[in-house]
Amino acid sequence: MRSSPLLLVEPEQSHAPRIISEAEAIDIWIARWLRVRRIEILRRYNCDPRRLYEIWEGRKFPESRGRALKLFKERYPELVERTDFGNHRVIPRSNNTPEQMGLFD
Repeated sequence: MRSSPLLLVEPEQSHAPRIISEAEAIDIWIARWLRVRRIEILRRYNCDPRRLYEIWEGRKFPESRGRALKLFKERYPELVERTDFGNHRVIPRSNNTPEQMGLFD
């Protein structure tokens, strides 16, 4: 199997969900900034979607973002100006308050 130039670590191919390593967390950050679709990242790493958000929210491997940023700038200097390196924002789904009904008046 050929290794992708995008990734540092070639993930193991298995059907059971697995644990993400720090090196893979760095690759996941880079894939996010390259706008790789979330479903493609999930297929590649065969993990639960919550594992990606643990990384992107900084709850798991918080230092991986800084390392990924440095690596991204080395690998893709031409994309740095056009890439959004902002943090992941959690958008609550259940924000239904009575004040929202005032929007329809």
